[in-house]
Parts: sequence; structure tokens; C-alpha cells
Amino acid sequence: MKSETFTFNAIPRSAEELKALPECDLSTPFKTCALAMLVCLNYENDKDATIAMLDVLRGPAPTSPYEVQFLRDRLAGKEYVARSFFKGTSPANNYTIEEPFTITVEDNPYSYPEPNWATMYVQSSGADSKRPIKFRLKPSTGQWFLCDQLGALASIRVPQEADPWA
Repeated sequence: MKSETFTFNAIPRSAEELKALPECDLSTPFKTCALAMLVCLNYENDKDATIAMLDVLRGPAPTSPYEVQFLRDRLAGKEYVARSFFKGTSPANNYTIEEPFTITVEDNPYSYPEPNWATMYVQSSGADSKRPIKFRLKPSTGQWFLCDQLGALASIRVPQEADPWA
């Protein structure tokens, strides 16, 4: 089992800003995973720019209308879900995120079920188990592209300020 921790000083606000990050060479599924979660932090700021950045990470398979709807269902009004994957957040602090933005990505013995496919895992501070994100290698470029992050964005514990039982 391997883990890699990534630290970012800012949230990219456009595909151009995303492409300027060194991790955007997409040479490992760890890098692509960290960027996929970082990009989701922009959702509350600009939904269209977020989808454009996810399209960069998805490579030859752009975000489908179903996935756009899913993101809207999971993140609109619940932006804390994306923040929950970054260091220092918790339901108790209402998933308050601080700069720099730090995230840890892990694999496990089952992460590489077949050639050119990988499943990475990220921990939400509002969930008990790590969340999977799937990637596919494009051998001609050596880049790992995002295939499915929808499972990672499932419901988590609500922030303390929104919890009627807190």
C-alpha cells in the first residue's frame, strides 16, 4: 500500500490554470486523483469552469450530461463534501478548509485490477471509509485520466452548524 500527499497553494479557476500545475502531467493516478478533488473545490465558485477542468482530467472521455447532473446533485449547496477530503477539515469545524490545501491519495493491493486501470482512495473527514476514484491509463501518452469519481462524492456527515442534533 502506497500513499502520496499533495499540497496546493491555490485552487485553479480555469483549465489553463489547472494545466499550469506540475501535477497536470497526469503521469500517475495519484496526481490525477489529487487534481480531481482539488478541481471540485472550485464548484461553488464556477460550475462551468469546474466541468471544463474535469474534462481536462478526463482526457478523451469528457464529462457526460449524467455526470454533470450528478455533480450538481452532490455539490450544489453541499460544497463541504469536496472540502472534506482536505487536511484539517471535520464536521465539527464545518469542513473549514485552510491554505495550503493538502490531500493524501492511497492505493491498496486491489487498486490495479487489470492493466491500464487503477482505483485510488481518498479519505473524507465526514465518512468512515475511504472513497474510490477510478482512472485509466492512455498508453500512447503515459497519462492517467479520470474515469469515475462519483462514488467519492457520496453523502457524508453534515457540518455541525447544519446538524439539528449537534
